[in-house]
Amino acid sequence: MRWLFALLYATAAFAQNVREMDAREIIAKSVQRDYLNFERLQDYTYTQRNQERTLDKQGRVQKTETETYDVLILGGHDYEKLIARDDKPLPEKEARKEQDKMDKEIARREHESDAEKAKLEKERRERRKFLNEVPDAFNFTLVGVEQVSGKPAWVISAEPKPGYQAKERLAKIVEHLRGKVWIDQAEYQWVKVEAQAAGALSFGFGLLKIEPGAALRFEQTRVNDDVWLPASASIHADARAAFLKHIRSEVDMHFQGYKKFQADSTFVPLQ
Repeated sequence: MRWLFALLYATAAFAQNVREMDAREIIAKSVQRDYLNFERLQDYTYTQRNQERTLDKQGRVQKTETETYDVLILGGHDYEKLIARDDKPLPEKEARKEQDKMDKEIARREHESDAEKAKLEKERRERRKFLNEVPDAFNFTLVGVEQVSGKPAWVISAEPKPGYQAKERLAKIVEHLRGKVWIDQAEYQWVKVEAQAAGALSFGFGLLKIEPGAALRFEQTRVNDDVWLPASASIHADARAAFLKHIRSEVDMHFQGYKKFQADSTFVPLQ
């Protein structure tokens, strides 16, 4: 019977919220909340595990490569330090090389000018500007309410808006996606995104093309009752690289071990 009460609750909540606001308003508000998460991410260190699987024409795995990184805050912005490959710690020689690379980066960032820091911060924010176009680039439909991690979330479908001309480079990529977004009702946060490429996606001046039908998935989680941050992401795609053969691959990324970075904390090179 518990599932019946949950269903009734979700149905009532959905009907109420349909009256109060439309799907585009929910998306627009969630985009603004995501900017806050983006800024707060700079206050956290974490571990990122990337796994890439190359498939043959029958979908069988031919090769699997896994790399794990510690993502640290150096000089006010993030730095990825490779710590494991194929879920095994790096050999001592390679680990020393990665440490030396980080030590050099620490020293370099300590001598960055204010102008250089401002430029890096501007570039970091520019990479997020494309989200401003999301509310206008798609036709959104509020299709229901589902329980995600025990909390109600709006389920909103998104279809590319015919004739929309994107301004930002990344917006020109995402405008070819269609899918669904799950948004937490209490905090207007993106809980989950599932999307497919409605058309071909091009990267790197067209040198890499992702075929239509590529599947993307992204999930976030609440951290320290303070912020919503990435939990996992995946891309399953057929791709064709310039001058290279057709490639089928799956990429899974997992983010964990979030720890708040203290403003007065510093990393120092090893002697």
